[in-house]
Amino acid sequence: MSSDRLIIAGLFALGLGAIGGFALTQTAEAQDVVDGPGPNLVIEVAGSTTGTIVIDMASDVAPNHVTQITALAKEGAYDGVVFHRVIDGFMAQTGDVEFGRQGGDLSMAGMGGSSMPDLAAEFSQATFDRGVVGMARSMDPNSANSQFFIMFAPAPHLDGQYTVVGRVLSGMEVVDAIKKGDQAANGAVDAPDYMASVTVIE
Repeated sequence: MSSDRLIIAGLFALGLGAIGGFALTQTAEAQDVVDGPGPNLVIEVAGSTTGTIVIDMASDVAPNHVTQITALAKEGAYDGVVFHRVIDGFMAQTGDVEFGRQGGDLSMAGMGGSSMPDLAAEFSQATFDRGVVGMARSMDPNSANSQFFIMFAPAPHLDGQYTVVGRVLSGMEVVDAIKKGDQAANGAVDAPDYMASVTVIE
């Protein structure tokens, strides 16, 4: 297991966009993420904001990642996991089932994964637009495990660099309201909001 899954925040804060904007066109594959084949992930958010986020999982774009996320959700692994890194205008990251549980010691939140194995990248031509959900990873492209992030705004420099796993179907206003972190600390959040429950609708 990688010791650091913060690449999704750390490098972004340093200006990952400088390494390239891929200006990919909206292909049929990217459109599939908009329409979505399912299943749906239903996240009940609690904390300073409350509400429901429904994510249409792109099982045709990233089948292995979607299988792992839905398996973790079905076993309750995501319940109580915080949004440990939230960068205003960029993304909200969660899913550290190892170190990111609400009410516990969050000093290592973002550094862990799950009991399941890391996944080989499933990069695609799907673009990182507002509402798109991607997998966090370390420097190793094949290190995504359980953590994922939801985009507040388009980030084309991520296209082809991170695995897209879905898109928000409803509740984007809840995503927008998630408690933001300190940008000087790469978006680390004090008393973060969390996923009270995560369920799957097939």
